[in-house]
Amino acid sequence: MDFGLTRDQRRLRRAVTRFAREQLGEHAAELDRAAVFPREDWRRCAEYGVLGWPVPQEHGGSGFDPLTTVVALEALGYGCRDNGLVFAINNHLWGCVVYLLEHGTEEQRRRLLKPLAAGELIGAHALTEPAAGSDILAMITTARRDGDHYVLDGEKWFVSNAPVADVFVVLARTGGARSAQEQLSAFLVTADLPGVRRVRDFDKLGLRTAPMGVVAFDSTQVPVENRLGGEGDGYAIFTSTIDWERSFMFAAHVGAMRRLLEGATERAATRRQFGRPIGTFQGVAHQVADMRIRLELAQLILYKTAWLKTQGQSALLESTIAKVFISESLVKDAMTVVQMHGARGYLTEFGVERELRDALGGPIYAGTSEVHRGILAELLGLTGSLSGGNHGNGGAR
Repeated sequence: MDFGLTRDQRRLRRAVTRFAREQLGEHAAELDRAAVFPREDWRRCAEYGVLGWPVPQEHGGSGFDPLTTVVALEALGYGCRDNGLVFAINNHLWGCVVYLLEHGTEEQRRRLLKPLAAGELIGAHALTEPAAGSDILAMITTARRDGDHYVLDGEKWFVSNAPVADVFVVLARTGGARSAQEQLSAFLVTADLPGVRRVRDFDKLGLRTAPMGVVAFDSTQVPVENRLGGEGDGYAIFTSTIDWERSFMFAAHVGAMRRLLEGATERAATRRQFGRPIGTFQGVAHQVADMRIRLELAQLILYKTAWLKTQGQSALLESTIAKVFISESLVKDAMTVVQMHGARGYLTEFGVERELRDALGGPIYAGTSEVHRGILAELLGLTGSLSGGNHGNGGAR
């Protein structure tokens, strides 16, 4: 594995960082307080090409390979201070777009990828239910075949982007005399279909500019041509695609970790107490050193996962490790920065507490850390098979 980036990748990283710093997140603090989705920044990202980075050029995207996509997303997380916007973008890409890329028919790709890459459509992943979080086989949403369409009934919770989404990737129970895994199917459900209702929005602790809510399907007629894969392929589609979300969603976290480290280093060098910089005190210096250690290891596992995907290899183990380590590392880094700022870190006007609030969701969404440790234990041969597989966007257990 070559750890060096190409000249084009380094140039891309610089360009994305500059774009994010100059054009995104100007009103992040105000929008966070009001829990408002930053549509203007979303439009800027679309125009810059962010929403189509992994999409082939023939479908309106940039055609980036997985490693180049990770480089760009890391730079986006580093340069953009609106973590909610970055989270919404990642849900769009890894909860919807990648499903089309990996499992969509040519007709589905032709119909939806260009408007998704252009930001004209916003994607979301509707998986979690009140009683079915990590245990996705417990879901009760149904899709009954009726001629040339399916009748979809059920309710999905904790759906990121739900209040603004135009296209939902929905898993539902199609039944049949099969194993539990073969009773689920995946569908592309557009928000304009009769019977699609946005029931409620959630008010969250962090990532408040990324909307989240409940979507209900009341006898929604979904055309057969909107099914992803064959009937009964839903579980297999989900498990084969979740690697992208587990790791690629957290590329931006690595960028945020670098941003926090730089801020912490500056703070340690310039803030003086007892006549000297606080960075000269071992208790502070060691915390900053630990931030650097976590950043190095986070970047290594992230790039290894992306490299494996670029080579067309499986990255189940690596993506699971990446999800746990990176998400928990960002929480530790954000907590360190809050502590280093003392009372200022606790006040909303300085923006430091927002970094911590935004980081706290990482060990929950895209599958809780506990679930992922269970997956790792299973891969090591220590436990039996997890009955429900991993959970996507919600975080319910």
